[in-house]
Amino acid sequence: MIAAKPTTNGHGPTTAQTPAGGQIALTSPKRLARIAGILYLLVGILGGFAQGFVYPKIYVAGDAATTAANLLANSGLVRLGVVADFFDNVIWVFLALILYRLLKHVNKGAARAMVVLVAIGATITMLNAVFEFEGMQVATGAVNLGGFGAAGSNALALLLVDAQHYGLLIASIFFGLWLVPLGYLAYKSGWFPKALGVTLIVGGACYLVDMLAAFLLPDIGKAIHGYVNIVSAIAEIWMVGYLLVIGVKMSTPGERLVPKEGRT
Repeated sequence: MIAAKPTTNGHGPTTAQTPAGGQIALTSPKRLARIAGILYLLVGILGGFAQGFVYPKIYVAGDAATTAANLLANSGLVRLGVVADFFDNVIWVFLALILYRLLKHVNKGAARAMVVLVAIGATITMLNAVFEFEGMQVATGAVNLGGFGAAGSNALALLLVDAQHYGLLIASIFFGLWLVPLGYLAYKSGWFPKALGVTLIVGGACYLVDMLAAFLLPDIGKAIHGYVNIVSAIAEIWMVGYLLVIGVKMSTPGERLVPKEGRT
């Protein structure tokens, strides 16, 4: 079967006209959804390694000597963590672009907002990784700070990693905010369970609660941190699993998934 020049109706995936007048989707919503699922999984793996494994092994709040010793003892791991952070956030941006392509027919304004929020969050997170890298440089003596003495060098290393710590809290604003338009688009699209869309929005709000508590009520923030993020974790794991296993929900076999376009 020979396909002619690709065309699109402006609402759904690109299609190609056949001589008989039929249409074959070149990039189906299910395929886009599964690509997004793979990228989302990579974001979780790389981010989990950099911020869930490496970072806790390094940073000890208020303890300059221990933080500097951790940076020195795990310098290779820190380098891997920084690289993982860079790849993690680049992939996050590509994930947002794929989801934009998948869901822009629902509401272009919300889809654009999602991409912008991801771009800002990714930029902040990558800049924060530089603080961790420079802290390691100070701890290992790669930066000549002989005039500071051991105590001064340790204090500077802690300051740099401390800056990363609070920078990540600021980045978490965007970790949460991007889930709000994503949840809205998932809810309105009809391609995902409505409960998933609601859970994504609530999960985004939980990120913001966690950040505000950490800055305004640090003692309470530490106490609730492990609990307030449960909904966020459920929402994102559910979304990844749905994208990978189901893709998007089809009402009938062979149906072209082109919902009515929302307001822009």
